[in-house]
Amino acid sequence: MQTAKQLSVSLVNKPGRLATLLTALSKEKVNLRALSVMDSSDRGKLRFVPDDPDAAKEVLEKSNLRFEAGDVLLADIPNQPGAFRNICEKLAAEHLNIDYAYCSFNCGGVRGGAMAVIKVNDLAKAQRVLSENGATSRRTRQGRRPVHSR
Repeated sequence: MQTAKQLSVSLVNKPGRLATLLTALSKEKVNLRALSVMDSSDRGKLRFVPDDPDAAKEVLEKSNLRFEAGDVLLADIPNQPGAFRNICEKLAAEHLNIDYAYCSFNCGGVRGGAMAVIKVNDLAKAQRVLSENGATSRRTRQGRRPVHSR
């Protein structure tokens, strides 16, 4: 279980805007570990985890793009049914809220699996909870039922 810096950018929803930004990042040798794009009518919300956050911030500043930086969890997810559900259940059992999550496939860690990018309300506690016995192993508190069966 590790943490990483995520950058969020609001882009005008027009052809080529995302490609232009990705080109600028690649010219500066910034590799993306994960990426998510959500649309709205006139703007898109780009969230990404760069391998070099400082270089990525420089690119965004040179491109006159406002951005937000924040910390997120990166969790390896095995390629098996219910693996991400197990992570969600462990976080819920500890009263941790997932603000949002997205995945990046075929990257490091678990062979054939995915990496989840998770934004939670308490990063340190979530990291501690998911590090106990591995992110996808089942752990229940004595005398407590799993959240989904309450």
